[in-house]
Amino acid sequence: MSYTNADFQTIIQQYPPDIQELATATRALIYEVLPEVIEVPWLKQKITGYGTGPKKMSEHFSWIALAKKHVTLGFNYGAELPDPEGILEGTGKKFRHFKVKKIEDLERPELREMLTFATTHRVPPIQK
Repeated sequence: MSYTNADFQTIIQQYPPDIQELATATRALIYEVLPEVIEVPWLKQKITGYGTGPKKMSEHFSWIALAKKHVTLGFNYGAELPDPEGILEGTGKKFRHFKVKKIEDLERPELREMLTFATTHRVPPIQK
């Protein structure tokens, strides 16, 4: 399935094709887990937030940031998420992240489970 957002495309086009592919696949995973997700790209910061509404601090559960050799899938309340496999990185009070280095990383069941849990942890439901 294809999702269009010109600002997301503007952000990823600044990176090599392999990183663009990882970013697009990471984004697709988020949409698979929560098809109604609200996507908010921030061009200056070169990140894209995902949530149940547009408010970064109260409605977002995740974000994507690109780097030269990986894509970061961040979790706004990652420190509070169940992580029995220890896949998340970071030491802050709230935020944690997972580095996507290859497409196969996105196939990890524990990552999907964590993302699914994050869509309802500390964020309001999507208004329909």
